[in-house]
Amino acid sequence: MSVETLGWGPLLIVTIMAVVTLATRWGGVFVMSFVPIGQRVRQFIAAMSGSVLVALLAPLAMQGDGGARLALATTAVVMLVLKKPLPAIAAGILAAAAFRQL
Repeated sequence: MSVETLGWGPLLIVTIMAVVTLATRWGGVFVMSFVPIGQRVRQFIAAMSGSVLVALLAPLAMQGDGGARLALATTAVVMLVLKKPLPAIAAGILAAAAFRQL
């Protein structure tokens, strides 16, 4: 399946992604309402953000260009220093944008 990237295509893609994200978030809240929150569950939830970040960035290390690899390295360094995923992701995006702008 392919979606045209001109005209309404990008809006359709973003809308579908937003609906899937919303359904996933609501579904997660619904499922977690049946799970007692103990120490092990808290540790699992805390580890999830890092594992998702690695799952998204690992393929870039193998197949990405210089900008992607710089973004990966920047994200890893900022994550190790700050231990917060959102600033690390933002720094990686900025590094890739700066590399590609040059």
